[in-house]
Amino acid sequence: MKKSQSELLGDLFRAYFDTRKHKRNTNSQLKFEFNFEHNLVELCNQIVTRTYRPNPAICFITEVPVKREIFASPFAHRIVCRLLYNYIAPMFEARMIFDSYSCREGKGVLVGIERLEHHLRSCTHNYTRKAHVLKLDLRGYFMSIDKRILHRILMESLDKYWPRPSGDGRRWCDRLDRELIDYLIEVILFRNPTEGCYVLGRASDWDGLPASKSLFNTPENVGLAIGDITSQLFSNIFMDHFDQFIKRQLHCRHYGRYVDDFYVIHPDRQYLEALVVRLKEFLEAELHLTIHPKKIVLQPYNYGVAFLGAYVKPF
Repeated sequence: MKKSQSELLGDLFRAYFDTRKHKRNTNSQLKFEFNFEHNLVELCNQIVTRTYRPNPAICFITEVPVKREIFASPFAHRIVCRLLYNYIAPMFEARMIFDSYSCREGKGVLVGIERLEHHLRSCTHNYTRKAHVLKLDLRGYFMSIDKRILHRILMESLDKYWPRPSGDGRRWCDRLDRELIDYLIEVILFRNPTEGCYVLGRASDWDGLPASKSLFNTPENVGLAIGDITSQLFSNIFMDHFDQFIKRQLHCRHYGRYVDDFYVIHPDRQYLEALVVRLKEFLEAELHLTIHPKKIVLQPYNYGVAFLGAYVKPF
């Protein structure tokens, strides 16, 4: 389906109001809003003519909840990211596993903690049988995402889902403009946020931040900037490839993941020990990701499990 310019403009207005909900009264938002109708028409024209290029981002360090590097995109680029998100998120969301909790409607930290408790109770038959918990984390996840692998996953998934029903009686190919989506993915995914970026703060602000957690140290086409809504979506799509392996091929029943922090619960400790090797091999071969060697935890369930800022103990 080819979108007309008026349809695209309507989609941009929706993306603008969605973006504005969470970014009111920032300098970038106020500057854009001063003449937002004209700005949205200009943005629409640039997308139609395939001349859109995002302006430089603002880079800074935040200490909350942990120290990390943030790239704040201009408000116009946030709108474009939201436009793509509105187009493709429902398609991918419908196919993600239930126990993926990060940046999804109806999920989040609290749901992740509650699901961990549910899996503990289920595996131990309400704490009457033994079980062990394997917890793993990835080294520098966002900064290690290979954009070329991610792009391949996106394209293969779109090819697969495109002729399928979308849930409203129509197929995805009857609702969305594939050529437009491919263009937006290319512009957003392969943008280099460090190029021409404005750095706020001092060089010393980066002291203590591991090199693996900064985009300034990554190879070309590796690493996603933390800050854009599409980065959250792309990271979930990337790790959904791993989730499907865990659930469909390894048949791990008691599994959950929040971004790059995940767990598997099983009665057999030796099974979990062997599982670590299989997960390492898959992640390195398929996604070029590495399990953090200092964050491998394998323990009896009744010791208490630290997850997403909570400490879950029996009863």
